[in-house]
Amino acid sequence: MIHKENSDWLLPALLSATAGAVDVIGFLALGVFMAHITGNLVILAAHYVTGKFGEIGPILSVPIFMLVLSVVTLAFVAVPTRVARRALLVLQASLLAAFLSFGVAFGPFSNPDSGLAVLVGMLGVAAMATQNAVVRLALHGSPSTAVMTTNTAQLAVDVATLIRNRDHHADVSQGRRRAHLTLASVLGFVLGLIIGAILETRFGLWSLIFPVFLAAVAIPFGEFWTASSDKASHSAHA
Repeated sequence: MIHKENSDWLLPALLSATAGAVDVIGFLALGVFMAHITGNLVILAAHYVTGKFGEIGPILSVPIFMLVLSVVTLAFVAVPTRVARRALLVLQASLLAAFLSFGVAFGPFSNPDSGLAVLVGMLGVAAMATQNAVVRLALHGSPSTAVMTTNTAQLAVDVATLIRNRDHHADVSQGRRRAHLTLASVLGFVLGLIIGAILETRFGLWSLIFPVFLAAVAIPFGEFWTASSDKASHSAHA
């Protein structure tokens, strides 16, 4: 049995693997990044230069992401943390399930700019916006589970700080905990990318079963995070 005090990394790792899988499946199947949302600006630029990739999905992804994140934040910002975490994790899993259902029902999509293809892609974007809301509103102390550039930078800083202070008497427990969580998030994202890419090349949009499963598993782990991490998280933000 896993001890609660040693399990803080599980939920960020699960959510990061979910985001990695959704990101690579969405890109391979629809030409849209779902988690690294600003990457769609690169896709849009490539479209106008090369004529490849879609146009509508990348254009809509950023405003849809911002809209969903804003609405979810307004709805849950005043809700108790534990209730908000559970509700948002359920909402994310539901959006991913809708992404899967519409994707396998109407895909594969030869034209990424078709109405159905764009609709399916925006369901994935909405799911990832909801996951960002989970971290911002209800996982205080967790690293990002979708933007790995920030995480790798923070991990490098924390590791360097821990090495520098190893011979001193400074309290490095907070930095060590943050480094553990960030490393779990980065590794989870990479694992999700690899598995998602392999599954998508073999099964197309049916591969979304994998991130849907991960999102469903994350729901009870949200209760686990409540039991093991709230005290440390609040002290980290004090």
